Amino acid sequence: MSTSGKWSVTRLAVLLYPFAAPAVAINLFMLGLIAHRIGFPALSPTTTVLLSIPLGIPAAWAAGRWVRGLMDEAD
Repeated sequence: MSTSGKWSVTRLAVLLYPFAAPAVAINLFMLGLIAHRIGFPALSPTTTVLLSIPLGIPAAWAAGRWVRGLMDEAD
């Protein structure tokens, strides 16, 4: 649904992926610390980074949709 001159959600998601994936890693690590407190095994930093690589894709896409909505609203 993008017209010429507008950034598509996909392009924004690709641009935002380097920021979304580390944010997912940090949140997973914190979730692992909370889960460890209630008895689950802790997640290592390596595990959280590896999990954030595929999980960063939907997070980046959601961020791209949000930014596209803000850009549309600004227009």
